[in-house]
Amino acid sequence: MPYEPLPDLATLSLTQIAALNAARKLPPVAQWNPQATGDSLMTIRADGRWFHDGGEIRRPAMIRAFAGLLRRESDGNYFLVTPVEKQAIKVEDAAFIATDVAAQDGALTFKLNTDEVVVAGPHHPLVARGTPELPAIYLTVRNGCEARINRSTWLQLVDLADDDLCVASQGARFSLVPA
Repeated sequence: MPYEPLPDLATLSLTQIAALNAARKLPPVAQWNPQATGDSLMTIRADGRWFHDGGEIRRPAMIRAFAGLLRRESDGNYFLVTPVEKQAIKVEDAAFIATDVAAQDGALTFKLNTDEVVVAGPHHPLVARGTPELPAIYLTVRNGCEARINRSTWLQLVDLADDDLCVASQGARFSLVPA
């Protein structure tokens, strides 16, 4: 079955987004603790591109499949995890890039470079890092992984922010300026 990209984020309701996320049925990588380990020879570059053994992975469906197996452990290391093995993967900045945002019904919904959607809120907070002059905003995605908000999406957030440069989503308030 061929992969169908998401429609425009602004055209989706929160109910449709919830249905899309439920239909994705991600594997329970947080529950898997395999003993066998290795090195995947993979890197996720800071710009969101995926590489294996120096060559770029260009098939979106393949990247999407690998992204579903990704986990960041408490020591900061990233792994692709299956029930029988976990393989190290180098991540230069964040595992994902947030490429779009839509505000509706008191929620901010982000589209990732893997065509996933994440609704910011208490379980998926926005975190401001860097400096006030050069902020970097991240969205908590899952399994310890984050998405860095790209420049155009950050500008959209600034347009949605209040006078204190804060945004709200699902009852949670997030500063766009690092502390």
